[in-house]
Amino acid sequence: MKVKIFDEEHESDLEKDVNKYLDENDIDVIDIKYQVAISVCGEEQLYCFSAMIIYS
Repeated sequence: MKVKIFDEEHESDLEKDVNKYLDENDIDVIDIKYQVAISVCGEEQLYCFSAMIIYS
C-alpha cells in the first residue's frame, strides 16, 4: 500500500492535480481522503485544500 498527498490553495487546482495523477499513473485506488482547512489572518481567510490517495 502506498499514499500520495496533494495540497493546494484552490480547490480547482487540487482537482486538476489529482485527476492528472490518476490519468498518468496505472494504480489501483483504495481510497481518497479529502480535507479543507480554513484559517483567518487579520482580515484575510486562508484555505488549504488537500487530498490523500491510498493505492496499491
